[in-house]
Amino acid sequence: MELLWEIAGWAGAAAILSAYLSVSMGWLKAGKGFQTANLFGSVAFIINGTLHGAWPSVVTNVAWFLISAVALVRMRSESPVAPVEPAHVQYPGVPDTTGQMAVVEALTGSIPVAASRPAVASAPVVADGPRLAL
Repeated sequence: MELLWEIAGWAGAAAILSAYLSVSMGWLKAGKGFQTANLFGSVAFIINGTLHGAWPSVVTNVAWFLISAVALVRMRSESPVAPVEPAHVQYPGVPDTTGQMAVVEALTGSIPVAASRPAVASAPVVADGPRLAL
């Protein structure tokens, strides 16, 4: 039976250290997984420390357990935040889809300037407006 409690102590150490390493390296966020690993690790340390009479360790791990338990309860009571989608911005006179572009072309009988000329160096600007370099 004593071997079982030793294994529990080592498993607790592995759980707490793995969680701490994962959060410190950025592999895991300090969320439910982190707090759950701390909770189970502290329980294992409490059992192991009690059997060895290591009372400072037991008290520390009771505090560790309580901190993790409170954090998990708070996380559970928080409502999940829905992701906010960016607002669609529609500029006046600019179609937002190619389908609207086709409708604009059909209604006005013109082809947009950007579509009618090949990509060339910037067109010179004169007093009465831009001129197209063909």
